[in-house]
Amino acid sequence: MAVDLLLGLQWGDEGKGKIVDVLTKDYNIIARFQGGPNAGHTLEFDGIKHVLRTIPSGIFHEDSMNVIGNGVVIDPVVFVKELEGLDPYNIDYKSKLIISRKAHVILPTHRLLDAASEASKGKAKIGSTLKGIGPTYMDKTGRNGIRIGDLELVDFKQKYRALADKHVALIDFYDVDIQYNLNEMEAEFFEAIERLKELKFIDSEEYFHQAMKSGKTILAEGAQGSLLDIDFGTYPFVTSSNTTAAGACTGLGVAPSKIKEVYGIFKAYTTRVGSGPFPTELFDEVGVKMAKVGHEFGAVTGRPRRCGWLDLVALKYTCEINGVTQLMMMKGDVLSGFKELKICTAYNYKGKVITHLPYNIEEENVTPIYSTFKCWKEDLTKMTDASQLPDELNEYINFLEKELEIPIKIVSVGPDRKQTIPR
Repeated sequence: MAVDLLLGLQWGDEGKGKIVDVLTKDYNIIARFQGGPNAGHTLEFDGIKHVLRTIPSGIFHEDSMNVIGNGVVIDPVVFVKELEGLDPYNIDYKSKLIISRKAHVILPTHRLLDAASEASKGKAKIGSTLKGIGPTYMDKTGRNGIRIGDLELVDFKQKYRALADKHVALIDFYDVDIQYNLNEMEAEFFEAIERLKELKFIDSEEYFHQAMKSGKTILAEGAQGSLLDIDFGTYPFVTSSNTTAAGACTGLGVAPSKIKEVYGIFKAYTTRVGSGPFPTELFDEVGVKMAKVGHEFGAVTGRPRRCGWLDLVALKYTCEINGVTQLMMMKGDVLSGFKELKICTAYNYKGKVITHLPYNIEEENVTPIYSTFKCWKEDLTKMTDASQLPDELNEYINFLEKELEIPIKIVSVGPDRKQTIPR
């Protein structure tokens, strides 16, 4: 069997958690392949909202196995709190949740390093979530990191101490006022480590090989969005991992030839959290309305999201680099009742009209060129079938399908798993 991928195509927050939840019934295994607790996948059903950070979004389905791959970085303290959040729902996560031994561990000092580094940048800060993600990936590439498999070794605490001491020296080097009590942080960390060790650790690449060999269906779940990819995103305002389809191969140990469907998730408009360029950002009452109606606040950070029109130039780019085979459009319901809708179809880049994403999309270089569309007035949230969708929405969708040359298979019209219309 092959592996299907589900990816965000914008700057994250596209609604991946909901779609994984909707699709899980068709898969035996759901696997996270990159990122860490800076991700926030929101699922809503039975009137209850759940936010998952590291745990795959299939955890609420009784028959699915959930795997945290080697490309993920795990904060034991945050992870244990996430497990505790599942306890009221009687989920047997000890049998349904397994972790790759090659996944890296976020130490308390990684979070402190993150805060010290961001504070030292002043106005040039990149908008880090301060979860220790970047420093952990830096230690990974610097060959200093501690992995889940190290927790099983007799010299784990010595390895921890050596790396934590190195971090403390680096924090002092930044010469910023970071107040912390490392003893308290470490006590909480080691207590969480013991809880973490109650779960099953696996050699994940062998696990996936055997799963595919035996005919198991696998859905790989990405975090953040493609425009935050460390290589292909709007660098340096990006995350520290590969959020694109290639990241699923390196983050799970799956060969490229084993990838089949690539589900691309995007909002009917565009949002971004934190710093970085955003050509279609709106600073008027339209942007304010989008944020208000769409409840555009980060699931983990609570930070308000910047809002703007759909950027087709950027969306084409992420479809191409990911090899997207099917699209899913989220939050169509948010746009109901606007006076008109716009889609950015090209950029004026340094005086020249282009339709590809250039090296630099800072506002001094790029001006978006828009096409205007009629908006629908109907409330979409009660609709259950594609035949009910208003003509104006169908025109919007048909235009996107023609330009992207990829079918839009799902339209989401609300946060609940039931508010999902197949096309």
